[in-house]
This record gives sequence, structure tokens and C-alpha cells, in this order.
Amino acid sequence: MSESPGLRERLREMLLERSLRRGDFVLASGRRSSFYIDARQTTMSGEGLALIGALGFERLAARGWKPQLVGGLTLGADPVAYAIAAAARGRGAILDAFTVRKERKNHGTGNRIEGCFTPGASVVIVEDVITTGRSAQEAIRVVEGEGGRVLGVLAVVDRDEGGRATVELAGYQVDALLTARDLGIG
Repeated sequence: MSESPGLRERLREMLLERSLRRGDFVLASGRRSSFYIDARQTTMSGEGLALIGALGFERLAARGWKPQLVGGLTLGADPVAYAIAAAARGRGAILDAFTVRKERKNHGTGNRIEGCFTPGASVVIVEDVITTGRSAQEAIRVVEGEGGRVLGVLAVVDRDEGGRATVELAGYQVDALLTARDLGIG
């Protein structure tokens, strides 16, 4: 029997304990919200990385997605991608990670995508939290512009605020390890 239900419940607990903030917040989208999910408090913790890696890798398999790479828009996607790539390696699978810069740098290689990205690779875009879908869409645009083939989008948390629908309307499958509903918020 899979440990996923127990791992998923522990991830839910961690997000509630470490990442959920209540108050009056302005989100990256400009929207106001009575709650904020600072997922980095979970995704950048040792336990959170282990949970997200295991659950994320299992979710890729359950979806039938067989990417060569996982990654997304920095900073939120970075620990998620690294956790899933490390979990894959621990299970004998080959899966590498990359990160999409928010803008091209004028020094070094000048790349917009850093890490193990190669044109033609099959990719799953990852997110820490999906709200409007803008970050996922930006990552998709950059990855496809560089020749990557996007299989879908996987978020740690879907705020249930339309981001999933927006990305799906653009033709991409979206999945999330947990939703705002699962966290009892929203």
C-alpha cells in the first residue's frame, strides 16, 4: 500500500502550520486576500522537500506524465523542481531540473532558462502556489520558446481562484498536490 495518503496529510499539516497566514494581503496578481500561503516556509524545509519530492514524483506517474525535466519560474518553483528531481533519482529514475529566470541577465550566458534544460525535452512546469496561472503561463511561454515540450503543470497548492482553469483553457493539463479546499480555506 502506498504511503501517499499519510504523506499528503503531513504536507497539509505543514502548510497549515508553517505557510498559512491570515490577514489582509495583496497577492502578486494584485488581488486582495484574507489569507496568504507562503509556501516557501514548507517547500524550503527539509521535511517539506522530502514530502513534495515523493508526492510530486508519484503524481507525475499517476498522471502518466513522463518528463525529462521539471522546472518553472523562479523562486517558488525552484525547491519544488529540485525536490521532485531528487526523489526521482532516489527511485532510480532520471529526471533533471531547471529554473526560468524572471528576466534575461545581461552577463554570463544571458540564458533565460538555467540548469539542465535542453531544447526538445519533455517538461512538466511546477509551481509552489497557483492563483491566476500567470507564472505557469510565463514559464510555459519561455520553455516552449526555447524548444521544450510542456506535458502539464503541477502545483503544490491550487488556491482555487481560477488559475487552473486559465491554464487549462490554454490547452495544458494542471494538477495540484493540495487545494485551498483541502486546507479548509478560500
